Formats: sequence, structure tokens, C-alpha cells
Amino acid sequence: MCGIVGYIGKLKATDVILNGLKKLEYRGYDSCGISFLNEENYKYVTYKTPGRVDHLINSYDYKMNNFIGIGHTRWATHGKPNQVNSHPHSSASERFIVVHNGVIDNYKELTARYLQGFSFISETDTEVIADLIENFAKTMSTEEAIRKTLSLLEGSYALLVMDKEKNDTIYAAKNKSPLLIGSSDKGVTFGSDLMALVGNSDYYYLIEDKTFIVAQKNGKTTFQAYDIIGKSVKLQQHKMDLADNEIDKGGYEHFMLKEISEQPAVIRRIISKYLINGILEVSEKTKNLFKNKKRIYILAAGTSMHAGFIGRFYFENLAKIPTEVFIASEFAYNPPLLEKDALFVLISQSGETADLRTCLVNVKKMGYEVLTITNVITSTLAREADHALEIYAGPEIAVASTKAYVAQVTVLAILAYVLSEEKPFDLAFELSRLSVAMEAIIDKKEYIEKLVEKKLKKRNCFYIGRGIDYYTSLEAALKLKEISYIQTEGFAAGELKHGTIALIEKDVPVIAIISQKAINHNTRNNIQEVRARGATTIIIATEALSDSADDIILSDVHEFLSPLLTVIPTQLIAYYKAKELKLDIDKPRNLAKSVTVE
Repeated sequence: MCGIVGYIGKLKATDVILNGLKKLEYRGYDSCGISFLNEENYKYVTYKTPGRVDHLINSYDYKMNNFIGIGHTRWATHGKPNQVNSHPHSSASERFIVVHNGVIDNYKELTARYLQGFSFISETDTEVIADLIENFAKTMSTEEAIRKTLSLLEGSYALLVMDKEKNDTIYAAKNKSPLLIGSSDKGVTFGSDLMALVGNSDYYYLIEDKTFIVAQKNGKTTFQAYDIIGKSVKLQQHKMDLADNEIDKGGYEHFMLKEISEQPAVIRRIISKYLINGILEVSEKTKNLFKNKKRIYILAAGTSMHAGFIGRFYFENLAKIPTEVFIASEFAYNPPLLEKDALFVLISQSGETADLRTCLVNVKKMGYEVLTITNVITSTLAREADHALEIYAGPEIAVASTKAYVAQVTVLAILAYVLSEEKPFDLAFELSRLSVAMEAIIDKKEYIEKLVEKKLKKRNCFYIGRGIDYYTSLEAALKLKEISYIQTEGFAAGELKHGTIALIEKDVPVIAIISQKAINHNTRNNIQEVRARGATTIIIATEALSDSADDIILSDVHEFLSPLLTVIPTQLIAYYKAKELKLDIDKPRNLAKSVTVE
């Protein structure tokens, strides 16, 4: 879960790399570093620091001319986030410089076999890669030494390598961890996310696993791709269609608030993408995946798993297909007894989630078909599945997902609706109404800010709901704990009596979600129970089910779509509480956006 940027070409490399690292800081931000060639004396310069990219930019001198370099922003896996463990890492003689995203599972075994007597400076697995390359380069060419090293590595990696004896070349390779190449007449840029390439690349290329890249500046900057044994391979070219203004704050104080505010537009964009001749539709290829399937297995993690719970409700109530939801990291190594005639649906915002990748490989080996639902249609999970559906959320920069979650739920609703034999309501029309209701509550955000200041005073909090409101409670609790660090749990309202009510004491906030008519009175009874024990309550209810004393009243939408509306005030509650606490809302501690390690 790290950000990687490399550049070689006509531009000033440090400008490209530092700008790219700023865009990728959501991928890791506990330390960062950069290495580049100073053209004035042809010596390499390495700057590293714990903390943010701004500190890296402001603490060092970048006045010297340079055309080649590599950079990294880190989310620690091996070793504390300090200067020594920050990337880039150098080999023992400092000939080779490496940045790495991923985890090398067998680095200790490789050290014992090939690097006896080597002294290591850092606690990282990455330093072992640099020393392996140097060790093999004693008896073979640089390219052969890197390929030899790659053949021994077990685990995940996206690598950029510079050799001080070859000042005109960057080497790259990937396995499981994401890495892309951007190209233009300005040069070649490497990045672990498409956003790092924006502004410098006219085209981008997806790199397949076990691919080795050599980028050289010899008059014109070019690159060549090879497989791990050195045979030339061709990469598919894609036109860059992402602009800088899509990944800035657009006048908002934080990316999270901007992305919350974009959600009505996301709903409308999804409608436009899936509405064909006035009818919501998915491709025949997608529909064929579901033919004769007796069960659906949804695999996901975190926020995407909460979307999966609501997806299960849609598949079972609309498409009439029994559905189960599993945590990807658990399923990967502890799969249950499986139905033979089943389809796997993988949900991932980034399409690069490592646990899901392991699941995908395993279920494909078992002969199952896989559908991926993702925001990045060119991602690994999208490419390796039998088919993929795009959620069209647009770039999401804040670590805490908001609009991608809403987009996932919306696409799941459309998919289940298309698969249903009976169409119990006009989903396109109801989604349009939903977008208006979303705008109405977003317009009341200042009211929610004041409510938060008044009622959320404790270091713990509970969300409660029943049915699909319970699923929203899970996502709401995750958002609040992610960015405010308040211990928050989501519970099925009826479960409070079975132990959890022991934690209710004076002024503890309990936030209830009510959007389902059948369980309205049940949830309100639970609210009375916690009030009797001193809890401070906040009630979020749709208008038809509301009481005059409720705190947040939402416009009525179709009950099936209520999770898409009730989640909005909970996102704002999390945002404003974190803002009140003066926390780093877009980059909460210990978290990264794209979880590319298991």
C-alpha cells in the first residue's frame, strides 16, 4: 500500500515525481523519499523523510537539473515509519537504488541463501531486493541480474530500479501490485496509479504480472517490455482521459466533503451509463454469467463488504437468487462448502485489493466464473475476472470511501433489477428521485455540523438499525471510526439487549437509522431502552416514518434505495466530527486507500 512514481525524459524529473507523489499520498503517507541524478555533477541524490510529501518537498533542495529519478510514499509493512526504513533503498555498495510496493514473503530465506555476510541498514524486505540485484550483477548484466532476482521473489511487488552505472535507464517490474506506464513526447512516467501519470502522459499502458520494463533516454525516451525470461512482449495502449481538474479539491476544504457532495451527480452518471433506449440494462455477457446459477457469493472487504450486504438484499429480493457475503481475507484461506452452480461477485473500489486477488486466483482454479464490480475498469481484478462492471464514481482521493460506496450499491441495485423477472418499480425513475433527495440533505450539512457539536461528546458511539438499516449502520460506524478515531460500532438494534446495552451509560451517543416501515416501531423501542440508560440519541428517519422529535429527516425514497440516502448524513457526521477534532480527514492515521498487501 505505497505510491510509486518514476520519470525519465525531457522534463525536470523531481517536479514530475514530487507532483505525482502528492497525488498518490492517499496510498501511503507515513514516510516518503526520492532519488534522482544531478546533471551538474552526475551524482545521485537521495532524500528521505518520515511524514508527508510536503515535508519532503520543503526540507530539501531541488534546484539542480535532473531528467531521471524514482520516488515513493510509504505505508509501513516492514519496519517503523522512520527515515532509515523509508524508500528508496540502496544496495550495499549503493550502485542500485530501488523503490518497492508489496511484500516479499521469502525475503528471509533469500537472505540466508544468497546474502550471507551482507549488512542491512533498514528493517525492510526491499533492501534485500537491492542487494540481490547487486550480488547477481557481479557475474551478469544489469537486466539479467534484475530478472534473476525477480525469478526468486515470492509475494507481491511493483519495482523501480536505477543503476548508477547506467544513467539513462529505469528498470521496472510488477507482480500482483499495480504499476502503469505513461508516455508522451515529454518522456516516460511510471506510477502505481493512473493519477500519477496525469499531466505528463498522452497514453498509458497496463503492465501484466511478471513483466519486466526497460525505459531509456537515448535522444528520444522509449521503453520496451519483456517477460521474465527476456522475451519481448507488447503492451496495450490506452489514451489518457483523466484531467488534473478531476483530482483537485474544486474549492472544497477536503476531498471527503467534495466527494460526499458529488454523490447525486454520481447517481445521475450511473443512470446515463446503464440506461439504454430508456431501459436500464447490462451487457449480455454479464447476464449470461448469472444463467442457471443457484447461488451468488459476494467477496469484498471493508466498505465494499458493506455494499455487498446490501447487494445480497437486492439479489435475493429482486433477482430471487440466494446470496452469501464473505470477508475476502477470511475466504481466501478458509473457504466454506461451496455450491457447484454458483457465481462469484468481487467488489473492490480500486480493483487491486490483495485479498480479493488471492480469492480470484483460488476460485478460478476451482472452475468458477467471476464478475468484478470496480471503479477502475483497467485494474487487475477487472482484467482477470470473466467480466467486469464499472461503477463510474470518478476519482476518489479521500481514504474514507463515500461516493464509491454509493456507486457500488447503485450498480448492484441495477444488476439485480435487470436480472429480475418482475420489475416491481421503475428503478431509473426512483434513482432520479434519490439523487434529488441526496442533494436536499447535503444542502443541510451546516445543520448536521451543529448537531455533531452538540451531541457527539464521548469517545465511543453506537449506530443501530434493523434490516438494511443495519447494513448502513455498519458502514456508518466504519466511517466515524476511520476518520475521527472514536470507537464506534454498528449493531442490529435488537441485539443491543443481548450484551451490548451494558456499555450504554450517560451521554453515550446512540445513532438510530429508520427507513423501513416494517421495523419502525421495533427500532424506536430500542431507542427508548438506551435513553432510559442515559444515552444521547440521534435519530435519522425518512419523512413518512419520522417523529417530530427526530434529529435528521430525509425525503422519502423507495425503501429498496433508502441505504443510498441514509448513509449520506452518517458520512457528514463522520466528516464534521473529525473536523471538530482537527484531524487529517483525507488521510487518517494507519490507513491507506488501496490495500495492495494481504
